[in-house]
Amino acid sequence: MRRTRIVGGRVIDPARGVDQVLDVVVEGGRVVGMAQETGAAAGEVVIDARGLVVAPGFVDLHCHLREPGYEHKETIATGTAAALAGGFTTVCAMPNTLPTIDTASDVAYVQDVARRLGLARVQVIGTVTKGQQGQELSEMADMAQAGAVAFSDDGRQVATSRLMRHALEYSLLTGRPIVDHCEDADLAAGTVMNEGPVSARLGLPGVPAEAEEIAVARDLALARLTGGRLHVAHVSTRAAARLIERAKEEGIRVSAEVTPHHLLLTDDWLAGAHATPPYDARCRVNPPLRSAEDCEALQWALGAGVIDCIATDHAPHARVDKECELGAAAPGISGLETAFGLLMRLVHTGRIPLATLIARLTCDPARVFGLDAGSLRPGAAADLVLLDPLAEWTVDAARFRSKGKNTPLDGERLHGRVVLTMVNGTVAHQLEAQVHG
Repeated sequence: MRRTRIVGGRVIDPARGVDQVLDVVVEGGRVVGMAQETGAAAGEVVIDARGLVVAPGFVDLHCHLREPGYEHKETIATGTAAALAGGFTTVCAMPNTLPTIDTASDVAYVQDVARRLGLARVQVIGTVTKGQQGQELSEMADMAQAGAVAFSDDGRQVATSRLMRHALEYSLLTGRPIVDHCEDADLAAGTVMNEGPVSARLGLPGVPAEAEEIAVARDLALARLTGGRLHVAHVSTRAAARLIERAKEEGIRVSAEVTPHHLLLTDDWLAGAHATPPYDARCRVNPPLRSAEDCEALQWALGAGVIDCIATDHAPHARVDKECELGAAAPGISGLETAFGLLMRLVHTGRIPLATLIARLTCDPARVFGLDAGSLRPGAAADLVLLDPLAEWTVDAARFRSKGKNTPLDGERLHGRVVLTMVNGTVAHQLEAQVHG
């Protein structure tokens, strides 16, 4: 593998506190080092990054690759291709497949498929309970030994306090966090959006923000009781963020993630206030899009570090799952390929600095799950991205690498784009020719 020099880019590596114009040198699949621009040596491949940002590859702690069992929605191949287009070099696959990821052999299957493809790196999340049925704990110790990085009954809160207590106790044994979908199932039953003025105006059944607040409070109490490791998935409400802030102050072992759509899209998208028509099923997601006040609180919590990181909750669906009435539609947004462009709205409006955004997409999620990723330190795997923070582009879902075209952002104009993604020193995605040698 030839030596590669990425020249003239603004290198932002929050894990090491780097933010300056430097060359990045890559060889043998590893980062060799960084240096002031001195010119390429004979035989080096040159990637011109002038005017661009060079950063570690993004890390997504929460995505759905759908394989095995739901290959009509997504496969590991199409999902990881979408990840690379979005700048994600490491993704953590949720276990709500068919069959669910309950055993060490299930973990090995996903790992083997991903390894053979050689695209983005895929980490596996196993279930907390067998079949996600909330009856009996899965073999978490065996799955951890096989390489599972966390455990979740994603889409469903761990059903009972007793099971959640035992799961958190197991997290002490495995060293892996329990990732919970914090939503009171009784309050959420039969709902399609956030409860509030918009749902009242549309005449749609809504789930109150208190459904999340109640569930987060239960899990935090159990994390305090057990000393176990809790990770709160896709925080969507101001009240939940406040509870997490207080728990961290108290020393409870909790981390949290937020999605791009919960940071920047609000429930009035369902009312046709933006690019989508009223009652558009592409806006149905679980937890639902919340109020503008919730979005503002989540943005503050992300910037302050109360919420540790951004995760896409990429949830691809077939057309039939979305081209139907709202109540029959599957919840979820295909988000890997639009994440960076949407999130750059936070930077362009001054809500958070670019370096903070990159940290929440790289070293911070890597730290939360203990992954060897998210940094350009010498000797690290050469997983990196080139970003154009000012590039204007229009979302065209028909051109997604993902099988899931389900996004309310279709047709939206975004500012900020992934130009190139490199995995293990090899260019895996590229918008335009910038490699010379």
